[in-house]
Amino acid sequence: MLWGGTVGEGNRNDSVGSEFRELVGEITELLGKPNLSDFFPAMERFDLQGIQKRMKGLLERFDRMFARIIEEKRTEGGEKEGAKDMLEFMLKLQEEEAEGNVAFTMTHVKALLMDMVVGGTDTTSNTVEWALAEMMNKPETLRRAQEELEHVVGKNGIVEESHLPELHYLHLVIKEVLRLHPALPLMVPHCPSKPCTVGGYTIPEGSRVFINVWAIHRDPSIWENPSEFKPERFSDTSRKWDFSGNDFSYFPFGSGRRICAGIAMAERMSSYTLASLLHSFEWKLPEDAGLDLTEKFGIVMKKAKPLIAIPTPRPSH
Repeated sequence: MLWGGTVGEGNRNDSVGSEFRELVGEITELLGKPNLSDFFPAMERFDLQGIQKRMKGLLERFDRMFARIIEEKRTEGGEKEGAKDMLEFMLKLQEEEAEGNVAFTMTHVKALLMDMVVGGTDTTSNTVEWALAEMMNKPETLRRAQEELEHVVGKNGIVEESHLPELHYLHLVIKEVLRLHPALPLMVPHCPSKPCTVGGYTIPEGSRVFINVWAIHRDPSIWENPSEFKPERFSDTSRKWDFSGNDFSYFPFGSGRRICAGIAMAERMSSYTLASLLHSFEWKLPEDAGLDLTEKFGIVMKKAKPLIAIPTPRPSH
């Protein structure tokens, strides 16, 4: 979707994907690492923990990868008519606006790619991992989702995007996973441009503000049995449970002008991936292995121990 399947095909594509996974993992780990400079700004220039140095090195590696991908795209782009992927659209826009002296530079192109790769990969795969783990821990939810898939898709069919609107229970599962394990438990940090008052507290200009959506989603005054994985809770039609951010008891993607820009893509990709895994395979744990649902704190809420599960193709009839 970002730069098409023609860039770095074959073994090269595998190495690019592997390097991206490594870089995104390291960057999200650094983003969630406590930094002394955030608490003592006067110490920032000393970079006592080496966080700035490490981040600079990771971003330089990203820049070199993007430069290589952009060069390949430009080399093969002249052979096609019209833009086929997002990078081609951005390169075309960059060239047109450069001629009109409008400020949309190559730096902007790389920055947008960076935002989408970092913000839209680890978060989605992490949500799918939590969903599969929670469903394996509560097999009746997995069976119900598979029965729905058999009804909508059929045993001989393949999950398509067009099936997603009919997979009502699967959407309840995704909502419940994002309640229990929001992709960004403290949201993206906010910074007010001027002093403001929130709930009787004065927030100074330039403050670093974190919203603990993880705690809100587990508040017993809002949620019944908040630690229990129960997708059915979202079938309550008396409340409009959605991702719009209008209900401050449930807003896994944030709220207001700074709400996540990728909600539609995240919902589709996580639902489609999970549906495909459940429809095509039965899942079990390795022998003598327990299912650990312990969380690991970070900018992205991950499992403390990655899920290891064995897939077995489901029979078709």
